[in-house]
Amino acid sequence: MTHSGTEGLKMNVCVLISGIFLMLQTCTAMAEEASTAPVDDSYARSIVEKADLVRFPSEGFQVDIVINTSQPDKQVEMRKYRVLQKGNENTVVMVTEPASERGQIILMKGRDLWVFMPEVSQPVRISLAQRLTGQVANGDLARANFAADYNPKVLRDETINGENYVVMELTAVDRSVTYQKVVYWVNKKNAWPLKAEFYSLSKRLLKTCSYENFQSLGGKVRPTRLVMEDALRGGEKSLLEYSEMKLRDLPEKIFTKDYLKKLAE
Repeated sequence: MTHSGTEGLKMNVCVLISGIFLMLQTCTAMAEEASTAPVDDSYARSIVEKADLVRFPSEGFQVDIVINTSQPDKQVEMRKYRVLQKGNENTVVMVTEPASERGQIILMKGRDLWVFMPEVSQPVRISLAQRLTGQVANGDLARANFAADYNPKVLRDETINGENYVVMELTAVDRSVTYQKVVYWVNKKNAWPLKAEFYSLSKRLLKTCSYENFQSLGGKVRPTRLVMEDALRGGEKSLLEYSEMKLRDLPEKIFTKDYLKKLAE
């Protein structure tokens, strides 16, 4: 082989090696990009949707909620609410106790929230994340639609007390939802929620929630007690107890700002 032929062969080999190296770099970059892109796991989404239906009916319904909030060295504070909900986008939350706050009503349309107070002529806009009472945010009562508000992905499986659970990370679709991230444990067999961790935008754990006392409520077995505990201040928690759930045919006019005064009467 001539000198020029040898040089040409060396050049071809170098070009081939460079091409392979470039291809490997490209594949690596694509893999890294895929790993950092938001993941919406269809399997995870189906589980979240089923768990949403375990917690609340898809039809119109009414339910009474008692919230007892305890803090160290303070007397337990009790509040009562009646919630009217139709689908995932329409909710009315009425204060029934204490008597001094009776007539206050929260209206949710989609992710928009207003509070009506009898002494104020017009409803006031509020946020889902704003605290309602104790460890309970407005969105905890007015909107608990995890499937629509979060992009879920499976983190791992866990076995707890002999039951198999899917542990999922739920990432908020935007900043308007109640929490920016939720870690959620759901039973693989029956889609019963077990517990959840709620995080802020800065990824700080705000509070935890456990779903307890599963009983027949509104024609289906559901958690009738939720325990929400402050992760920042130990000993502060709110106990939510659900009762008297009834399926109701609720007209659209109930979920309008103009109708709030009539509900308060």
